[in-house]
Amino acid sequence: MVVGNKLKAEDLNLCFESLMMVGGGSDGKAKMDCGVITEWKDIPMELLLRIMSLVDDRMIIVASGVCSGWRDAIGLGLTHLSLVWLKKNMNNLVLSLAPKFTKLQTLVLRQDKPQLEDNAVEAISTYCHELLDLDLSKSFKLTDRSLYALARGCPNLSKLNISGCSAFSDEALEYLTNLCTQLKILNLCGCVRAASDRALQAIGRNCNEMQSLNLGWCDNVGDVGVMSLAFGCPDLRVLDLCGCLRITDDSVIALADGCPHLTSLGLYYCQNITDKAMYSLAQSRVKNRPSLWESKNGRSDDEGLKSLNISQCTALTPPAVQALCDSFPALHTCPGRHSLNISGCLSLTSVHCACAFQAHRVPSSLPYLAH
Repeated sequence: MVVGNKLKAEDLNLCFESLMMVGGGSDGKAKMDCGVITEWKDIPMELLLRIMSLVDDRMIIVASGVCSGWRDAIGLGLTHLSLVWLKKNMNNLVLSLAPKFTKLQTLVLRQDKPQLEDNAVEAISTYCHELLDLDLSKSFKLTDRSLYALARGCPNLSKLNISGCSAFSDEALEYLTNLCTQLKILNLCGCVRAASDRALQAIGRNCNEMQSLNLGWCDNVGDVGVMSLAFGCPDLRVLDLCGCLRITDDSVIALADGCPHLTSLGLYYCQNITDKAMYSLAQSRVKNRPSLWESKNGRSDDEGLKSLNISQCTALTPPAVQALCDSFPALHTCPGRHSLNISGCLSLTSVHCACAFQAHRVPSSLPYLAH
């Protein structure tokens, strides 16, 4: 349908008919108070934007090339766009779309094969200043140029996924956090050069609203960085440290003391973790438990660990992990739930969640039925 980035005249009618089947009646015509729309040029902006809200991203891109009126209308109204379906030419398309779609707030550019290059991210930073949520995962071709551009052009970012972008440096990530201080969700999984103690210190210093951080398999992360996070990001709720081999009990103790809202923690293969860390987490529940008055008045968020991965943490013993389960009833080892992952820890097979004890107490708690 698209030839040389332009639509042929006969294709305009096909686009119009397709859109009208979505926005109008079964006869392919859209009815309005003033009459019937019979040509694509007659569609008013309000109806066009309504139609665009009902079609997929491919159709939106096609429609934006119909005419300057449609392009301008879609550019003003489009806030969310995903190009994950695009298997090739993503870079050129982003270069073409960025000047048109300046009101974007969410942009998903996840790739199976690396397509995106720095000039496309620079175009996004130049035109899309209202961007809040950006997914660049698996963009293996990107360099520090992209992070510097995002920092300058998209300072309101609150969610950023750069997982797998192994070329980024910790210096560039530090620069980003200096300007994008509203970041709340950050995925750095596999960013082995970017995710270092230096970068985590910058996050703790600049991004105090951080709620979710994925540092999976970032083997340059150590206690200094995690402790900075715990001190600077008290609202942290989700933290993945799986494969961060350098961290010790000091990191977990700092998180237990500094992050009372933590609900999910990944420690897979962190083999320096010992019982000391587990007891620290268990004791944090007692310290952070809401008062009886707050619970009765519905002001408690029922906070506490709901997901914990300690697979392959072979130094842990049953008493310490059982104490943790007792403190956090939302941690489950029972079939079908498994929010406490202890696979690979053969010594922990005796650990049971609250469900096992409740199952034994239920019969005795039933009221006596008179005959």
